[in-house]
Amino acid sequence: MTGATCSRWLLRLLLASSVLALGACASTGDTDITANWSAAKLYREASDEMANGAYDTATKYFEKLESRYPYGILAQQALMEVAYGYYKQGERAQAVAACDRFLKIYPNNPYVDYVLYLKGLSNFYANQTLFTKLADQSAYERDQRGAKESYAAFRELVTRFPDSKYSNDARERMRYIVNSLGLYDAHVALFYFNRGAYVAAADRAQETLREYPDTPATQLALGVLMNSYDRLGLTQLRDDTQRVLRLNYPESPYLSGPLPTNHPSWWRLW
Repeated sequence: MTGATCSRWLLRLLLASSVLALGACASTGDTDITANWSAAKLYREASDEMANGAYDTATKYFEKLESRYPYGILAQQALMEVAYGYYKQGERAQAVAACDRFLKIYPNNPYVDYVLYLKGLSNFYANQTLFTKLADQSAYERDQRGAKESYAAFRELVTRFPDSKYSNDARERMRYIVNSLGLYDAHVALFYFNRGAYVAAADRAQETLREYPDTPATQLALGVLMNSYDRLGLTQLRDDTQRVLRLNYPESPYLSGPLPTNHPSWWRLW
């Protein structure tokens, strides 16, 4: 064997060895350590990970448990934990999907009230950013949808399980959602007014009064409506609106002062 031939042979051997070594490493890296775990061990390990705040790992373990052992009480508990794990990770859509799947598969489970509450919570926090998205209508519409879906889940909870330990908190959150959506709509009306779009401002203020009566939004909506009518020269409608505002809010700053340029200081959602 010549020196050149020997070198080529050694090079091929080196490359082949490298491929085998890399293949072995990949095989080791892809090994599923849970492959032979029982349902009980999967549940125990997943619960430990969840307790330690490793929500991603815990959720994966619970998903494996539900997939491998789809029947029995542990599978039901695992699906609830999957929903909770996604909720804790901020994966709201996946949390809601897991809740919906649970409610469909296990409608008579004794923890349905908890799953409805978790579904409501998973959509609830999208509602917190409504006031920052006035310039982004598509973002606002997404958040409004999430807020309404949250409200629907909480409403189902308090209707079906009025004595549930989660129902009182759900009622408070429902009130918050209605107030925040109403106030946001009133603020949209104010936004239009401050830019001189008085017809649009009046229309949105009227919509706020129709959709969210008896909420903190009412005072601002009436103020915007009254001032919009004034700018449009509709004096009779302006005076009628002023009487309603004075009757319901005799100390309102809008009876004698200008409208605010941003959120009124008295806004409260809870």
